[in-house]
Amino acid sequence: MIPSDKLEEVINNSDLISRDLSWLKFNERVFDQILKDTRNIFEKFKFLAITASNLDEFFMIRVGSLYNYLDYDKVRVDYSGLREEAFKMKLMIECQRFHTRQQTHFLEQLLPQTEKTGFILSNVKNLEPDEQLAIKDYFFKAVYPMLTPMVFDGYHTFPILMNKLLIFGVITLNEGDKKDNRKLSFVQIPSNIPRFFELEREGAIIFIPIEEVIREHIFSLFRNVNIESVNLFRITRNGDFTLEESEDMDSNFLEEVKRKLNERKTGRVVRIEIEEGYSKWMINLLKERWIISDDSIFKIPRKSLMDFTGLWQVIGNKRFKDKIPPPPDPVPPLSYPEAATEDIFQVLKNKDILLHHPYNSIEPIMVLLEKAVDDPSVMAIKMTIYRLAKNSRIVGALLRAVENGKHVSVLFEVKARFDEENNIREAKRLQKAGCFVIYGVTNLKTHTKLMLIVKKDENKVTRYVHLGSGNYNEETSRIYTDIGLLTTNEILANDVSEFFNVITGHSLPNTYQNLLTSPREMRKKLIEFIEEEAENARNGHPSGIFIKLNSLEDSAFIYALYRASQAGVKIKLIIRGICCLRPGRIGLSENIEVLSIVGDFLEHSRIYHFHNNGNSRTYVGSADAMVRSFDKRLESLFRVETPILEKQLMNILAYNLRDNVNAYRMQEDGSYVSKQNEAEVEPFNIHQEFFTLKPEMITQVKLVQE
Repeated sequence: MIPSDKLEEVINNSDLISRDLSWLKFNERVFDQILKDTRNIFEKFKFLAITASNLDEFFMIRVGSLYNYLDYDKVRVDYSGLREEAFKMKLMIECQRFHTRQQTHFLEQLLPQTEKTGFILSNVKNLEPDEQLAIKDYFFKAVYPMLTPMVFDGYHTFPILMNKLLIFGVITLNEGDKKDNRKLSFVQIPSNIPRFFELEREGAIIFIPIEEVIREHIFSLFRNVNIESVNLFRITRNGDFTLEESEDMDSNFLEEVKRKLNERKTGRVVRIEIEEGYSKWMINLLKERWIISDDSIFKIPRKSLMDFTGLWQVIGNKRFKDKIPPPPDPVPPLSYPEAATEDIFQVLKNKDILLHHPYNSIEPIMVLLEKAVDDPSVMAIKMTIYRLAKNSRIVGALLRAVENGKHVSVLFEVKARFDEENNIREAKRLQKAGCFVIYGVTNLKTHTKLMLIVKKDENKVTRYVHLGSGNYNEETSRIYTDIGLLTTNEILANDVSEFFNVITGHSLPNTYQNLLTSPREMRKKLIEFIEEEAENARNGHPSGIFIKLNSLEDSAFIYALYRASQAGVKIKLIIRGICCLRPGRIGLSENIEVLSIVGDFLEHSRIYHFHNNGNSRTYVGSADAMVRSFDKRLESLFRVETPILEKQLMNILAYNLRDNVNAYRMQEDGSYVSKQNEAEVEPFNIHQEFFTLKPEMITQVKLVQE
């Protein structure tokens, strides 16, 4: 066992910050939204549910990945400088600390607020007699038939317990048996049973957790035996997998994805959440069975709630639909104020349109696509699809396009994590209708967001292009901040056409003019831009780097920023989530400032801006500065050269830097401090300010003072 002070010493001596420890700091910033007095109980429940969902994914993917090294004795040295066992120890210390914070705040701060807001979280014993009868009736009619006790003893194999379900472990004894003869049975609560049973009482709604309904009547599943103990727990399984490289990207590839999805259901257990007061006999059995240690066992207070993601049922109750303030209605794009009145095809022949979601609606993209579907002059539509809305207008439009005789090519990324099944289903619908569907490109994940529409008017062919940072998803476009460009610019149209030929065929591209792509050249070109800023600074010329990303993790990119900082370049980074760069370290990065924006909208856009001695370069796209983005994905960044649109992007960066409501300043040790704690003149909330932005407000924006 390594002393904790020694762990901290190794971590603090590293020039880089651990990706996983940085992610935990991000989830703390999400949790911080719960502490804000300006939010009501429903908003606080929402953010608590988000932190719980985030943590589930963290254990499935990041902790799951770590176990891949531990279980197969593979060497892994984290950015923190720690080897796999020592790093797991540190990681579990931090996870346990966060888990305790969640539970304590829920019990001491949130739960006492519920009754005065129109709902009650209750167990069965606190209900009135008639309410208890209603619970009993519900259990025997709707729940009891769904439950299946699964015994584990010398005659029955250990059952497969499913990922993220609530499970009762019930220890029983026959009358007169010794404790050596006790048996363990498991009762899983199916996911299609509502998380809470709801009762009306004098204008309030009572939410009774389903586990309390079952606990009250669990004796009915174990008749004529003695129940020694009833233990509620939940397991998280390893969900991390990497698809094998395959030459056959059609049916075999889809079968590989399906097989891996099934493995997710039975992957090794990486976490046990269990109610306090549990049977030590049972937990020892589970620990031995799943080869899991005490630091991966998370205890839930008996009066609390297991799995805070269930709170979505409370938040989503129709009675409370107005309790979470909706965002303002989208405003017209600054470059397209006449959106509702003009033909978008004609508009795009004359100018480009920059969209900033969710402040601008996704509707112009949908209008362009749906007009293309029904326009007899449109010959072809090509798209990349990563994540779709549940009832996607995109798929409906593409199906109609095929029916209308147009050539439709779609690259469906079936490896989009947790959306694989939906993507496979929708891709097969399109393929069956006659669409040319590509399921992936060798072992790369296609993350780029591109659409190309080819239209012939008289004797001229015009290509209409959309390039963006976000998915073609009508739902997430209302809560994710993203950037998209609609254009007929011939340079970008050529680049995008070339890129689609690479994706759908077997060709190597010529040099793109305004597109940076990975895995071919993106890291190399971005580092060149950084090095040119450093050279400008050394020569006394104006310089500056301003970057907004979801995550910053690639070490080569980070060390290039360190070198630029040492050359005197002022670098301002807006990184929502993971940041492995250590800002403000003397001799390394004292010219680098890092902010994180966490608030009502999920910051998803990526902008790279380099001052370049006044001849600025500004790129937007789907790629974060991560190893996976540079080496393991098909990604693209596109250059925005139109002066007024580039000014708009610079203003987005400037507004992010001004925010003092949602912004957190990263410290040299990897911690974050809210800018609300700093002396400011007045609040500036970008999640409100962008709704009121006017064209004249962006014309004078400067990021570097010359």
